Amino acid sequence: MKSKKVAKRRIQQIAVLTSGGDAPGMNCAVRAVVRTAAFHGIKTLGIYRGYDGLLNREFKELKISDVGGIINRGGTILLSARCAEMYQQEGQEKAAGILKELGVDALVAVGGDGTYRGGHAIHKFSGIPVIGVPGTIDNDISGTDFTIGFATAVNTALDAIDKIRDTATSHERLFVVEVMGRHAGFIALETAIAGGAEAVLMPEVPYDLVEIFTRIEEGTKRGKLSSIVVVAEGAGSSMEIAYRIEKTLGLDVRVAVIGHLQRGGIPVAPDRVLAARLGKAAVDVLLQGETGAKMVGVISGKISVHDLEHCWTHTKKIDAEMVDLARVLAI
Repeated sequence: MKSKKVAKRRIQQIAVLTSGGDAPGMNCAVRAVVRTAAFHGIKTLGIYRGYDGLLNREFKELKISDVGGIINRGGTILLSARCAEMYQQEGQEKAAGILKELGVDALVAVGGDGTYRGGHAIHKFSGIPVIGVPGTIDNDISGTDFTIGFATAVNTALDAIDKIRDTATSHERLFVVEVMGRHAGFIALETAIAGGAEAVLMPEVPYDLVEIFTRIEEGTKRGKLSSIVVVAEGAGSSMEIAYRIEKTLGLDVRVAVIGHLQRGGIPVAPDRVLAARLGKAAVDVLLQGETGAKMVGVISGKISVHDLEHCWTHTKKIDAEMVDLARVLAI
């Protein structure tokens, strides 16, 4: 996709913020932005508490020493917050004006869909270049194969399912395990495959509970001592699904909602490396003369650049091959 570029100009100060739901690896991205900027003699202004902090003027110049020792920390040192004001034009114009007043030459925004929309509005009202870095455990950002935090969230969910499998087998039970993902099933699908689940329910893929009940019943007749059904939070009520399984099959069923555990924890190596690459890429794109509102991502192992609008004008699709893999291995 073509990028709006002009002759290279001197960038003296970049602002960086993290917004929306936190994701393991966000600190790695902030570190990469600060260090890449410093390498090129550029100052970095850290904005605390996302767009809410921007509107409340919560800033600090970030030096290399400020981002030392954070690569292995979950969450975000810049903190994060929701900001209702950024849904209104008045708030968007105010945010844009503050950045211009501060002499910020570009903004790097780490987050998901809402973060990107806020960045796009700021660019619209200020003309300041904005680069979005995909940071969300949901992995639902189009324009990149993976988002920062996704791999860690899957590992956290998998660790929980492995432990649940132990107690499920001991008591000959079926567990319905609900994982996060908002309206996307990426966490559920990867976790189900890696955890050997008997079924996975996702909002993107129609499912037949009767067919799932039949599969579980056949497994029980073969001597299976336990079963795991993974449910993405946007695919339906895990409690209702558990109730229907129990009433239909007469099994002893329990529900485990993993919840916000998936947001925390030490980022795994793939998230650290991805965040490092994307944080550096965000600064590199700006140094190459980008003046628009863009996002960086990784597609087939290579850095990609798309318009920020790509995030909400294109829906990221579940891999049909992965869905088939989960179905075939769940017999």
